[in-house]
Amino acid sequence: MFLEIITPDKKVYSGDVESVKLPGADGSFGILNNHAPIIAALKKGEIKVTDSHKVVQNFEIKGGVVEVLGNKVIVLAEN
Repeated sequence: MFLEIITPDKKVYSGDVESVKLPGADGSFGILNNHAPIIAALKKGEIKVTDSHKVVQNFEIKGGVVEVLGNKVIVLAEN
């Protein structure tokens, strides 16, 4: 699936990933390939991204929103 993490200043990440773990407003949750469509609020915390080569990257956010639709994940983050 394809992930974009965007802040008001810049695009922080863009690429194919295997999984994403997000700090949801009601608790953390993960997204895998073929996830059902969802829009959710995010709280302050860490986004954990595992790319297609099993490399893990972490991104700190202060909150935001995530949209998942058709194997595309877009995170609009406050940073």
